[in-house]
Amino acid sequence: MSLEVILAEAKQSIIDFDTAKAVSIAKQALAENLDPIAVIEKGFCEGIKQVGDLFGRGEVFLPELILSAQVMKEATGVLDEALKGANARAKGKFLMATVEGDVHDIGKGIVVSLLKAQGIEVFDIGREVPVATIIEKALEYDVDIIGTSALLTTTMIQQKKLEEELKKQGLRDRFKTMVGGAPCTKRWADKIGADAYAEDAAEAVRLSLEFLGA
Repeated sequence: MSLEVILAEAKQSIIDFDTAKAVSIAKQALAENLDPIAVIEKGFCEGIKQVGDLFGRGEVFLPELILSAQVMKEATGVLDEALKGANARAKGKFLMATVEGDVHDIGKGIVVSLLKAQGIEVFDIGREVPVATIIEKALEYDVDIIGTSALLTTTMIQQKKLEEELKKQGLRDRFKTMVGGAPCTKRWADKIGADAYAEDAAEAVRLSLEFLGA
């Protein structure tokens, strides 16, 4: 099966919320020695973006949006395992979390998959994560970069709180911090003192590699 067909079927499996098909396509891609990064970026990620667009137009609803993210997680998990072997020595460590009060994690999942595809070790600590936990886990895993996602204007304040707590604890210079999410902007990142703002997953990867000198 050609790369083009694999990519099309990978995208469609996400749109159809078909976990079995998505996992099957991922395994087939590996069996045919196709590039896992291309399959993630141009196949599964394209599917999740289309579902996001459909959600934005009111053509699918939150349960379907969450289901599509779960399907992608299962499929990219297969490819992530293969990439671990290709990137035995991680380029750096990235902690990712959706801030407290925010349950959205579709975009976060895409960022995590693409970061892993570039050989970065990622610690995804989930949704609705308090600032204290983010700092605790960043120290525990000895990460280089802390990334936080906020999809609501009411939860963006948690990103500001993180910057303040890192300064208070004398840890601000220990980590690079990156913010993202629909209501976030570069101006917001500059205002709260974050090191970077990522508009999308591709930008998050580019900035991370830049920070890590990779």
